[in-house]
Amino acid sequence: MSNSNNATNQIGLEKADMSAVIAQLNNLLSTYHVFYLNVRGYHWNVKGEHFFTLHPQFEELYTSLQLQIDEIAERILTLGGTPLHAYSDFTQHTSISEDKNVKDGTSCVKGVVSGLQALIAEQRQVSSLAAEGDDQGTADLIDAYVQEQEKLIWMYNAFLG
Repeated sequence: MSNSNNATNQIGLEKADMSAVIAQLNNLLSTYHVFYLNVRGYHWNVKGEHFFTLHPQFEELYTSLQLQIDEIAERILTLGGTPLHAYSDFTQHTSISEDKNVKDGTSCVKGVVSGLQALIAEQRQVSSLAAEGDDQGTADLIDAYVQEQEKLIWMYNAFLG
């Protein structure tokens, strides 16, 4: 399928509309990377009575985040953009902070909850912008992440009591 209209990308969406979506997806990709590293840190460093519960939970979460990172980067490419891929870019475009040297299980879980909340807030904005540009593929991808992460927040909050 050739693209004879220079105003649209390879999947028929307006390039002008998609430039804003691509920028927000790159910001989201950055937030995912920082959150991923935070969760890796929780996995490696958690100590205490809940170690055997939390250690595998954090591994499951960061494995899921790794897949989502790849899907977001591939979506950026599909829309005609270039995914950010340098840590220096991630630190400039993320909506969350690094969470260093956290060892207490409760503090780790609180970090997970706040990170998920930040992702969800950012993803709702991306989904809305994508829908405005008739980019149903991005909206559907992101909406599925939100639904999954809302459930995770409920479960992690249940752990916190």
